[in-house]
Amino acid sequence: MRRYAAVRGRQRPRHRARRSLLDRLDRLPWLGHIPDSAEQQKPLRVHGRSIAWVPPLALLLAVPLLDWSTAENFRIISWVVLVPAIAAAVCRVWTTAVFAALAVFAYVLFNGSWVQQYQTGLADFILVAAGGLLSVLACSVRVRGEQRMLHMRNVVETTLRTVLRPLPPGWGGLDHAAVYLAADTEARVGGDFYDIQPGLHGTRVLLGDVQGKGLGAVEAAAALLGTFREAAYHEARLAAVAERLEARMMRHVRYSAEVGQEDGDRFATAVLVGFPTAERDRGLVEVVNFGHEPPLLVAPGGVRALPPGDGVPLGLGELADVPLPPVRTLLLAPDETLLLVTDGVTEARGANGEFFPLQERLARVLLVTPDMAKDPSRLVRLVRDGTLEYCGGRLDDDTTIFAVRRHGRA
Repeated sequence: MRRYAAVRGRQRPRHRARRSLLDRLDRLPWLGHIPDSAEQQKPLRVHGRSIAWVPPLALLLAVPLLDWSTAENFRIISWVVLVPAIAAAVCRVWTTAVFAALAVFAYVLFNGSWVQQYQTGLADFILVAAGGLLSVLACSVRVRGEQRMLHMRNVVETTLRTVLRPLPPGWGGLDHAAVYLAADTEARVGGDFYDIQPGLHGTRVLLGDVQGKGLGAVEAAAALLGTFREAAYHEARLAAVAERLEARMMRHVRYSAEVGQEDGDRFATAVLVGFPTAERDRGLVEVVNFGHEPPLLVAPGGVRALPPGDGVPLGLGELADVPLPPVRTLLLAPDETLLLVTDGVTEARGANGEFFPLQERLARVLLVTPDMAKDPSRLVRLVRDGTLEYCGGRLDDDTTIFAVRRHGRA
């Protein structure tokens, strides 16, 4: 991915973004109903019931008791100002308001129980009352911030479901498993994409990685996936699907440049795979590689890599002598699984600064557990765990691991 960035940067001028990522998120319509933040985040719950009121209530009871146990010249009843402050951190607005009122009531009641010379006075009363009011206001600000965060999270999750839609088991006659790990753990969505589309002429698989990050990368991924889902269903030739993807990426790049978005020079590496449905072609697989990491064929006896991608990424076809990479046909053995990953795996660095040796790691594990090669779910988990362990859990790029094989094969 990185070796193409400089090429694109020399060929196209960069444009200043008219809006930042946050501005774009602000303008998106909120989707779905978001429950109250206290209900959504569920702080301090036991058996499904909220106990967020317990800490401020315990303090409300403890302060008067401690006040009675101290000497007359050491009064701590004004500490009840902490009760609504604690409630503001964990409770809802109305609960905080109730505790603020109870704190004032407790102060008046217990402070008035002492003789005049031992009472704390008007200054402490104002402190407790003002502290309760400020706590209610602070709680209101906190709840509004949480609601806004939950709204934004809902948008992100909806976007993620649109780009990386759930794939039912056996979809398109394929056994499959996938893991997506976003480098930005807060955003949880990036430029990696994958999909399976059964169609009139076989089942097609697409996995790719859009250059860059942010909402622009998500927009490009969504554009490519929309085109793939239509073209993969209707087109008879895999080469025609590849042509549609290249044309869609070029259109998206031109549109982004025209509207002045910063991602006007974006491109995407991808692997397009076709599984023909004809009985005579059951063992054949067609592959078009747009400058992506070469897929691996994982079998109980070992791992073999396909030839490196000899095509340029999607969106760079006009810069190459041959705009589209060739369609390569290979024979997939009954016990082999096709493993596709993005550069978040192959470029994961360990403590020694070296890249993750994916093929070597897989080969060693298969010597001990060869049946793992025929189970996409176990294979994907193995690569995920190995990658995270190797880089210490610090991902520098979005990471997708996708394993697929024909359903029911030995």
